[in-house]
Amino acid sequence: MLEPRCGETRSPGSEGAAARQRAAATRQLPDPPTGWGVGRHAHLLVGALAHSGRWRGVLAEAEDFPHLIEAMDAVVRRLGGVTRVWRFDRMATVCYPSSGRINTTFAQVAKHYGVRSVTCPPRRGNRKGVVEKANHSAAQRWWRTLGDEVTVEHAQAGLDRLATAMDRRRRVRDGHRTTVGELAAAEQLHPTPRVAFPAEFDVLRLVSPQALVSFRGNTYSVPPGLGGAQVHVRHRLSADELRIVTVRGATVAIHHRAPDGANRVVRDAGHVIALERAAMTAFSTSKPCTHKTRRPPSAAALAEAERLQQHAATSQGLFHHGLPATGPAAHVVIDLSTYAATAARLDRAPTPDPVLDSAHEPAPGLLPTSKED
Repeated sequence: MLEPRCGETRSPGSEGAAARQRAAATRQLPDPPTGWGVGRHAHLLVGALAHSGRWRGVLAEAEDFPHLIEAMDAVVRRLGGVTRVWRFDRMATVCYPSSGRINTTFAQVAKHYGVRSVTCPPRRGNRKGVVEKANHSAAQRWWRTLGDEVTVEHAQAGLDRLATAMDRRRRVRDGHRTTVGELAAAEQLHPTPRVAFPAEFDVLRLVSPQALVSFRGNTYSVPPGLGGAQVHVRHRLSADELRIVTVRGATVAIHHRAPDGANRVVRDAGHVIALERAAMTAFSTSKPCTHKTRRPPSAAALAEAERLQQHAATSQGLFHHGLPATGPAAHVVIDLSTYAATAARLDRAPTPDPVLDSAHEPAPGLLPTSKED
């Protein structure tokens, strides 16, 4: 799977071919936990070093360009460096699927990281078999047993632990026993850029009644009066600030971005003052409502209640005692006197009847006699 430079004839297993290529592929994970809020599928980007087989994966909210760049940068930093060649699926965010040529936008990304990007030819799955095997391992050993209560941050931590544990897989190179981790440590990777490619996110969010907007495990304040409205959260990779913009393009808040999953509430001082002012304006000093006042039902209320009761009895065909008003069961009468008389006779011991006993006695001349007589 390693691709030597033009004019070179080194074999994929040679020492000079190490750290030459990295394969990447995206995978849709079905039925994610409802709390993630990503819809029917979660998205996983997996990158693998072709020489050693080390792989790392990152969860993403979508497969659009900014999410792909963010996940790709995280995978590169987890692998420990940058290879010379990147091999991708024919994703529309990377290339033109019909021809396989890298598009102009992603060419700038490849220039930022100092790599050469290539796409896999159609119907050539063996070109990136190492990353397909990594996808299979992640799906079978991690995704299938993921609980519904797991957050995105905890799920990512579990995926990182699985990828690190699989570095202990054993390999044999030139007759010597080694592991995937040792092979990956010997690869000559280029250092990663100090900052990620400046792709910009633009996600749609709903403002809560408390004038807060959620983004990546934190909440950010907006001016009061926007509760229930939709806003755009815009953030550029490697930037420390994010902007909250209305659907018409007006910027209503600029915040310093908190770490993902920190569960922080970031409020602007001006928003806090405006919210307190709105709360104090809504406060009233008028006389409060009288409590514990007797309010009997009016004649109209009683008439309406009677009408509803009649309507319920007519529609269900029931009397107040629960028996049906019509049908065969309305005319059935069950008499339990016979059952009571039978049960009363069984409660006492039977008494001998002289008439029946005399009827069963034999006649005097028919008494049995012994042989001695």
